[in-house]
Parts: sequence; C-alpha cells; structure tokens
Amino acid sequence: MKAFEVNFDAIVGPTHNYAGLAFGNVASQKNKQSISNPRQAALEGLAKMQFLADLGVPQAVLPPPLRPDVKLLSSIYYSGDDAILLRETFQNDPALLAAVSSASAMWAANAATVSPSCDIRERRVHISPANLISQFHRSIETPTTSWTLKMIFNNVLHFYHHPPLPAHARWADEGAANHTRLCGDFGSPGLHVFVFGQRYDELISPLPKTFPARQTEKASFALARRHQLREKQTVFIQQNPEAIDAGVFHNDVAAVGNQNVFLCHEQAYLNQQQVLDEMCAKFAALTGMRLWVIEVTQDELTLQEAVQTYLFNSQIVTLPDGTMAMIAPAECETHPRARDLIERLLAAGTPIKSVHYLSVRQSMRNGGGPACLRLRVVLNEEELAATHQGVFLTDVLYHRLVDWVTRHYREELRLQDLADMKLLQESTEALEELMQILGFQKPDYIPMLRR
Repeated sequence: MKAFEVNFDAIVGPTHNYAGLAFGNVASQKNKQSISNPRQAALEGLAKMQFLADLGVPQAVLPPPLRPDVKLLSSIYYSGDDAILLRETFQNDPALLAAVSSASAMWAANAATVSPSCDIRERRVHISPANLISQFHRSIETPTTSWTLKMIFNNVLHFYHHPPLPAHARWADEGAANHTRLCGDFGSPGLHVFVFGQRYDELISPLPKTFPARQTEKASFALARRHQLREKQTVFIQQNPEAIDAGVFHNDVAAVGNQNVFLCHEQAYLNQQQVLDEMCAKFAALTGMRLWVIEVTQDELTLQEAVQTYLFNSQIVTLPDGTMAMIAPAECETHPRARDLIERLLAAGTPIKSVHYLSVRQSMRNGGGPACLRLRVVLNEEELAATHQGVFLTDVLYHRLVDWVTRHYREELRLQDLADMKLLQESTEALEELMQILGFQKPDYIPMLRR
C-alpha cells in the first residue's frame, strides 16, 4: 500500500511575541522584548504550507492552543476575574504571564514523536506527545497537544496514542526535533535516529558548559521501546556539548534528514564518524540502499553561522517526481557562505535537486525555522482516509485561513499587551471560529477553549 509523508504545520497563534523565554535559543534571547507581528507570523506560516502543497507535498494544519492560559494562572495562586488576573500577574510576575501567553506551540516539530505503522509489529501508527519539561512555557502545551492529536488521528484501528513520558528530568523529551526517520520508500521499514543531549547521569556524560541539554538518552530509549522499534531499526546519538553551547538546542538546528539523505554539521555529535558509520551500516542492512551522508565542515559553515542562518532547519521534501527539494529560510539566501554551500550541495549529484528560499522571519526571530514549524507523519492510504479530513490544506482552506488570520490577528504585539483582556477575548473568538473551520464539532468540549 502506498504511503505518504504529511507535514502537519502548526498555525501560529494570536499571542506570538518575543519574551525571550527559551534559554539556550540564541535568536529568542537576542530579540527579547522586541515588538512582534502575529498577523505576519501566521501568514508567513500559511504561505509556507501552501507553497509546499503547490509543490505536491501533502500538507495539513494543527490549531494553536488558547493563550493566555488563564486557567493555569488561576490554579497557581492568583484569584479574581480574568481581567484582574491578567493585570495583577503582569504587575507581580511578568515572566509568568509571558510564559502562559507563549505561542511556542507553533513549532510543531516539538509536538510529538511519531512512528509509522510499517515500522511497528502491530501495524498501527504510534504517537507520543512530548512532555517538553525543560522549559515551563512549553511544558504546558502537552495536554492540548495530546487532545489535538487524538482528535485528528481518532481511529483506534489505525492509531495508538501513548501518554507523554513522565514529567521528570530523567525523561525530558523534546519530540521530533530530536528524531529523524530515514528510509527508502516512505512505506518501507525505516531507520529511526534518536538524538539526545545528556544521559541524565553527569558522571558519565559530558555536558555543555553554557546552555542546558534538553533531551535525555533515557527518554529516547523509552520512546523507541514503547513504539516497538527493534534494535536494528534504531540509532542513538549524543549531541556535541560544544554544539549545544553554540545554540544547537535541538538536533534539527544541526542536522536534517529525508528518506536516504542525511545532512549534518561535522560538529553536531560526539564520536561523529563512529555513529555515522553505524547509521550507514544499519540503513544499508534495512533498506538495501546507500545512505547519502552530507557533512558540512566548520570551514564551509561554522556552527555559529549554522545557528544564525538555520540552514540545517531547512525542510528536505520529496516531490511527486521522486526528486528532493530543500525548503530553506530566506536568511540562507542572503548569507553568502550559506548560499554558496547550498549551491555546491545541489551540484554534488545528491538526490537534492532544487532549493526554495521562503520567509518565516517572525518565527526565525524567535529561533524557529521552516522545519521547526512542522511535524512529519507517514501515513498509508487507509490511514490517510482515517485521519480527520478537515485539517488537510486545500486551496479553499488556505484562503479561509488567510481571511481568518487577517480578521482576528493584531499587526503588533508588545509584552504589556499580554495583560490586555481584549487580547484574551480576541484569541478566544478566533479559536472558536477556527474550530468550526477545521470541522471540530461541539466547541464546548474542546479543552483549548475558555469555558
């Protein structure tokens, strides 16, 4: 049965802002307290989705959660009606208000880890939402993410939903941003590459000196076990602590893979040659094919330049004609060394034959490039038909979403605006309408809405 890789991109939420909450994310820290443009951010994301759909790449959308999360605020220690709650939180603990207002769910690569049915003995797609416990503002996304994924993949014959891993540092899980599946055809057995930053035991694991390592080895092992992946299907790799300190807080800032292509920086991992040899050997044994490993040297592009341009956060996608295209941030086109590197890559005879530079600048200013905005899910024809159809991007849905964003989103947002009761009302009305557009019925029962 034919299988497809579908990109599920998150729609940027109405409270997109620059609070600088993500320690270790260089762009997030650099642009802290800047004025954001939620409307532009959402339209850029939608334009990227439509561009990929026009290329023939299956594309779907994920709705954002409601922010600010006033239910969470009231559960901590604040009281009063919503207007008082927002105002007093901003006065007494502005960082908390920024955290519960974050639109960081836009980076769907962190939403979950997904294994396709062709890799699993029981032949169901396995889905594990990430606990994201390393950052408070991200950890609060998990309940809504779990609900959303269950609503979209709602057929128990085809989909198995795991709970998040325990909310403890031992099992810190950052989702697919630290997981890559390599394969021949999408519907053939694949090799799962799990990347972690630490082993949780500092005595046996070199750690970064400046920024935290977010993913643990134990979390990666647990995901592979619960998804029934066999040893011959998995590779576990530790990030280079120096890369983390350079701003590579997730693997997808230093590496990207698609089918039989793996592009990475030469300083991305510990014992890099050894683990790449293991990947190549296991991939060949599993698929009978060669794995194209493309290592970018420090001389070609430094780690700092990789973080600046997010070249490795490009999407590599397979087009209907079987060739691959690179969807790179516009910042790569304007950076001479990154642009030259991509041009050399296209001329090197690899399966990557074309590049498209797209602007997602509002997301980039917060440390998220094209690949951060999407969760990849491999589905066969039956699973595709069993998925909630209202989220698949069509020309009609695209234009409805553009109109919806234009009517509901603000052009500018400052941090003090998060305390504005009108913003909460605007966001609630926008999300209620979006649920109807996407075909989610009975909004009274949707946990992301304020009831």
